[in-house]
Amino acid sequence: MIERVEVQRVSRIYGATPALRGVSASFARGTITLIEGPNGSGKSTLLGLLSTAIRPSSGTVCWHPYGEAPEQARAHIGWLGHEALVYPDLSGLENLAWVTQLHGLPPSSLEAMAERLRLGAFARRPVRTMSRGQRQRIAIARALLPSPSLLLLDEPTTGLDREGVELLVRITREEADRGAVVAVIAHDPGLREQLGALPLRLHRGQLASESS
Repeated sequence: MIERVEVQRVSRIYGATPALRGVSASFARGTITLIEGPNGSGKSTLLGLLSTAIRPSSGTVCWHPYGEAPEQARAHIGWLGHEALVYPDLSGLENLAWVTQLHGLPPSSLEAMAERLRLGAFARRPVRTMSRGQRQRIAIARALLPSPSLLLLDEPTTGLDREGVELLVRITREEADRGAVVAVIAHDPGLREQLGALPLRLHRGQLASESS
């Protein structure tokens, strides 16, 4: 399992545009880090680097104990991005069943996750017929099913009602208590306090303390 992630002097440049500039940060097991900052500050790019989906232009990302080997770390990562990453013509439960097969999990793990996320009858419908909040619950369940030791959540409260947000907060804290490394991007006022999260603020691609 991933015990911690170390980001050292990481930069990421798209064409002539720097998204991150020399960012260093540490993400520890059993903690929740809330990545904050205005639009365009590099939050999603940083999460993409942690997820192995993006490679740094310079600097290093180290997933302990796997070192700088994203192909070894990838199996231990749960990622919720802006897209649900599910098949729209399959039902929510069919999508999750595919995830359990991919990871070699027993059917009981899907049943437990459906209960944990309070997936009601809507989960039997094709994803394309679901509301934004219902799709978000399916996507959260997909990210959580393999019990990742690194959990990355990009705007996880999108589309959720108050009950859904409360459920998400509880589950996220449970994942940290389980020992996962958790990093979250969110703009919701007060979410940092609700999660008991450590702040990491970016501004113009740098840590806020460095760019102020």
